[in-house]
Amino acid sequence: MSSEAASGGSNRQAALDQLHADVHERNMAPFWAVDLKNKNDEDRQVRDNRKAVPFLWSYAKDIEPLLYRSAELITTESSERRSLILVNPGLAPRRASVTTMYTAYRLNDPREIMPPHRHSPNAIRFGLTGSQNFTGVEGENIVFGPGDMVLTPHDTWHNHGNKGGEPAINLSVLDLPLVEQLNALYFEHDYHEVEHGERMKKQVQSERFPPDYSQRVYGSGGLMPRFLPHRRGTGAASPMYVYRYDQMRSLLEKFRDWDGDPYEGLIVEYVDPTTGAPIFKTMSFFMQMLRPGEHTRPLKQNASLLVAPFEGNGHSIIDGRRFDWAPFDTLAVPGGSWCEHVNGSGREPAILFVASDEPTLKALALYQKHGKTEAGEIVRLG
Repeated sequence: MSSEAASGGSNRQAALDQLHADVHERNMAPFWAVDLKNKNDEDRQVRDNRKAVPFLWSYAKDIEPLLYRSAELITTESSERRSLILVNPGLAPRRASVTTMYTAYRLNDPREIMPPHRHSPNAIRFGLTGSQNFTGVEGENIVFGPGDMVLTPHDTWHNHGNKGGEPAINLSVLDLPLVEQLNALYFEHDYHEVEHGERMKKQVQSERFPPDYSQRVYGSGGLMPRFLPHRRGTGAASPMYVYRYDQMRSLLEKFRDWDGDPYEGLIVEYVDPTTGAPIFKTMSFFMQMLRPGEHTRPLKQNASLLVAPFEGNGHSIIDGRRFDWAPFDTLAVPGGSWCEHVNGSGREPAILFVASDEPTLKALALYQKHGKTEAGEIVRLG
């Protein structure tokens, strides 16, 4: 190469470097490819390189000990909340377990009730230990136990606690990372009710519905009272605020001898009883049974999953990496990852509680789902 050509090349590179510096200085990003090996490759510049990674949080080893330590040091007098949020290493320090959702664990001491609050994210609470977990939501005081799921839809006043004489542990799943990304996040704690024509601050919601309202009205599948209104809260979520585990477990057991789905085993979705749609517009929840020794085929979807084993032991293989799980753990399965589940027992079923952001992707017409056949062929499933 001649010295003149080399000089021209160096001048061009200097001009490119200055162009890119000027672009960034003015809070813009280049979207052109000069050299794929170049630091100014637009794909690397424009994309957010922080991605959720497959990860397992161990309940027995890590979560439970920290919960009990926090209960000793953090009182309800010093904080209205005492929860552990699971932070995905690929997204840290952002408080997210996968891109759009997070799981948090909470231990409530005996007879400990937090004051009411509301927020824009949707949330559920899933019982792990203790038979007297408590959530009051929009005037329905719900006591729940292991495996029961309670809804606190966005913008509904609710409060949590424990009415029993022993500690109670539950987990929550929120779409808070998604809501925060959309700049729609808010929390409110100033709860009031009108009494005798005056607005009064209250520490506990007045009961406006019987404690068994959700089950009495919606607990008989296929039958819905027409003499009752079914718009509760903002009307943007299921009006059934508690889903009982005994009913879900019984349904799964009825199908135990069916073929099921080769990619997901036996899986049942929690739905809005008035529409059959997912309980929230942003998240859906499932209970999944893996029969003894069952090994699901590899499945990939762009929906992100949070999987909490509830019964049994086993392992999952995510993008070729093995994760051994036990009851009450949480497993992050990022969207776009190949995943297969294995029940480690040849005698007992494994039960998995699953949260997914599938409704968000479907609402935007972005959802995709693929599987691998026994022969290794990739097929479109959804």
